[in-house]
Formats: sequence, structure tokens, C-alpha cells
Amino acid sequence: GGGVPTAPGRCRRARLCAPAGCATIARMQPDDLQLELRDLSAGYGARRVFAGVSLTLRAGETLVVAGHNGSGKSTLLRLLCGLQRPSAGAVIFSQGGRQCGPEQARDMVGWVAPDLQLYRELTALENLRFFAEVRGLARSDAELSELLERVGLGGRGDDLLAAYSSGMAQRLRYAYALLHNPPLLLLDEPTVTLDERGAALVERVVAAQRARGIAVIATNDPRELRYGAGWGLVAAGGAVAEHECGNR
Repeated sequence: GGGVPTAPGRCRRARLCAPAGCATIARMQPDDLQLELRDLSAGYGARRVFAGVSLTLRAGETLVVAGHNGSGKSTLLRLLCGLQRPSAGAVIFSQGGRQCGPEQARDMVGWVAPDLQLYRELTALENLRFFAEVRGLARSDAELSELLERVGLGGRGDDLLAAYSSGMAQRLRYAYALLHNPPLLLLDEPTVTLDERGAALVERVVAAQRARGIAVIATNDPRELRYGAGWGLVAAGGAVAEHECGNR
């Protein structure tokens, strides 16, 4: 298969059981960056999405959350990036043994999701320039153009986003997410609208993230379990089936 190369190491299973939704965690090499989910619960009104999720991720580790639509995958990622508050429990970032405050934690996150809206009336370069300024980053046009080249949009930086195909817009979301070299990268349905070359881009991004920090991936495509090493837990028709996704 064409999976992402993974470092050897012990693998542990962690399971998120929403109504037919589960998670897999791949243990790799620890560093000073840590993300802890402590007895985390989420719901909407009377409907509970998931409850009592506790696990710890460290630098070099990848968490893949798999399940059908409505199983809580996107909700979990929204909790991790601070866009939604949990019903109970806590999301705790720490670096060098020191807990990070909410603003610092938000600055550590890069996020790609189908509902992430960029500015269609701006060019790709203008979008990246704007978001760099919002984050207080000093990025030259040459640096931004190089980032666009990395995500397969070389030479298209001056095109309006409104003229982009859905796959090109998804590539620009990756450029946006990687703008500040985030220690934590959150990918919701990472290959949606992407062609084969776009899927290869995702594999490179995930592999690079392992060297920099932590990746959390939400998917309803069992094939994307390959982005994590170890064991995946996949919900299929209400039954939970184990899928081994070790090194390929």
C-alpha cells in the first residue's frame, strides 16, 4: 500500500466510542509537547455525542478518529481547536512540562476542515497574507509563494479563490493551516475533494508533522487509517471492526 512511513515503536489502542465512532492512537517518540484529553464529553442539547474520553498524545504521535457521519469526529476536533466547549472535562496543552493558556494553545493549532471558509473575493496570496497578519507573522510574498508551491498551487497565487476548483481550495486550506508551522495539526476529512496527487500531499504533510509535533485526523474513510500506525477501530453499520494499519 501507499501508507505514510512510520517510526518503529510501541503502539497502544485508545478507543472513543460514540454511537458507532472510535479512535486509534499511535505511540511514537515522546517530546516536551503534550496534548491531554481529560474525561472529555460533548453533546448537543439532550443528545450525547461521546463521554468520558481520556488519552494523552505527545510529539511524534498521530491520532486517527474514524466513524460514520454524526459519530462525533468533527466535534472532537472542534473541541481540540477551541471552537467549541466540552460538556464536561478538559483539553490540556503543555510544553516543557508547563500548561499552556487558552490563547497560547490556540496559537499552537493548525486546522483543515471542509467547512473552513477562506475569502473567495481574495487571491490565494491575499488570503495567506491576511491570515499571516492576523497571527502576527512576518511572511514575505516569496515565503507565501513557496508555501503555495509546497501544496501544489505554484503559479496560482494571484488567482481569485472564487476561480479555484474544490480540490484547489482544499490545498489552500493546507497552506493556511501550515502557515505558522503548528505543533498540533487537525485534519477533518483530509483528502476530501483531492485527487491522487492531492492525497499524496496529505501523506507528506502527515509525515512532516510527526517530526514537528502531533497530528489528529478525523475520517469516515477506512483507508485513511493508514495515516496512523498501530490499530484502527472503524464503525461499520453499527458494528465495530478492528483494522490493523501498521507500517506499509
